[in-house]
Amino acid sequence: MHDDQDGGAGELARRFEEQRGRLRAVAYRMLGSPDEADDAVQEAWLRLSRTGAEGIGNLAGWLTTVVSRVCLDMLRARAARRAEPYGPPTPEPGGDDGNVPEEEAVLADSVGLALLVVLARLNPAERVAFVLHDLFAVPFEDIAPIVDRSLPAAKKLASRARHKVRGTSEVPGAELDRHRRVVEAFLAAARGGDTAALLAVLAPEVVRRADPAALPPGMPVELRGARAVAEGTVLLRERARSGAVALVDGTVGIVVAPGGRLLSVLRVVVTGERIASYEVIADPGRLGEVQVGVLGG
Repeated sequence: MHDDQDGGAGELARRFEEQRGRLRAVAYRMLGSPDEADDAVQEAWLRLSRTGAEGIGNLAGWLTTVVSRVCLDMLRARAARRAEPYGPPTPEPGGDDGNVPEEEAVLADSVGLALLVVLARLNPAERVAFVLHDLFAVPFEDIAPIVDRSLPAAKKLASRARHKVRGTSEVPGAELDRHRRVVEAFLAAARGGDTAALLAVLAPEVVRRADPAALPPGMPVELRGARAVAEGTVLLRERARSGAVALVDGTVGIVVAPGGRLLSVLRVVVTGERIASYEVIADPGRLGEVQVGVLGG
């Protein structure tokens, strides 16, 4: 009898391990934190080990439901504390070089830093409904009981979330694409610390303004001229490695979000094929007012 129990427990563990990767992906997108995602998945395992698989027709669906409910509870608790672990407060000036653990950086890159930033701004039910339906193709019939809504209400949650994720562009499509190419070139040059490439994409009279919170002590809040701006950008190249192109207040800009934690945004003005100016917003109060969306394609 003991051997049968051990064999059953081993089989249950094996079946759970087959689902672990997907469950962690779901939880990470909902929570934005690898550690919290692991906690949610572990809780799902504990519940399964107590319950057993007997009577569970669709183990993958059952586990997805459990993880989603655990994540929803964690998000609600976070909201009740008025915590914002993936946004303000920002670190002290110069106190964060943008480096994040390798595993977290890989996870964030696979999801998309801009998406993580936007998801963090959704309310808990919107976030769960959007992640399950739009990212993992879970039908609304299964989502509605998880978020404790009717079927039409669950669809509305995902629809509202989708609108927030996409944002609203104030720039025509062709112009938006051109701006995106310019900003992507700027970000690539900034990440590489490539002064020559930065000079090629910056207008001669470019102006860079920044909140003091975005800068190390002693760095000026305003720089003028391509050479000064390029050199100032190179000094912050470590932060650029945690940057992603996004829709910022209706135009193409950049979010800097190590591991999905919003540190600053760059509001960029493109004229022709070059950047005429950009502003680095890092003050927590100002960051909260910036509209961020995910660029398509």
